[in-house]
Amino acid sequence: MLRSTSSAVAKFARRLPPLSSPSATVLAPLASSRGMTILSKESAAEFKKENYTSRMAATRRPVSPHVTIYSFPAAALTSITNRVTGCALSFGAAGLGLVEIFGGNGAALELMSSIGSSGGLVATGAKFSVAFPIAYHYLAGARHLIWDNSPEMLTNLDVEKTSYILVGSSVLVSCVALAV
Repeated sequence: MLRSTSSAVAKFARRLPPLSSPSATVLAPLASSRGMTILSKESAAEFKKENYTSRMAATRRPVSPHVTIYSFPAAALTSITNRVTGCALSFGAAGLGLVEIFGGNGAALELMSSIGSSGGLVATGAKFSVAFPIAYHYLAGARHLIWDNSPEMLTNLDVEKTSYILVGSSVLVSCVALAV
């Protein structure tokens, strides 16, 4: 097999016009057999000037659709939600810390008390907006710890199942926290 391949390359090289350098003679069959496109500096600069849409219009190819039309898998959505809840918790803690720093001793407690006594709908929404990120981020972290210790659970079907379980259990824990 190796002998026939090298003889095919040798036959191919004999058909090529002579090249100026010995290294080019060795590399020419390899480059041409791979079907490589070699751009000059001028054509590369022109290529960079054109945007994707104009290049696709010139070739009459359709432009790729935007990400908004794709249906994300449940695992991707839960991963994004985990990151968002982590950021929300960080900004919430930093916000409460700033209220305490600039408002004086007990300002954060006073703010939370005023939100809690402002009415049923506002208080319930505020409790849920704190309880859900805590529950979701905690349970998502627990899920990742389980996956780290049991990599056999990282199948597509199991990841999708645990994604739905994660969302459902986070909503359930958050609703229980509202009753407290």
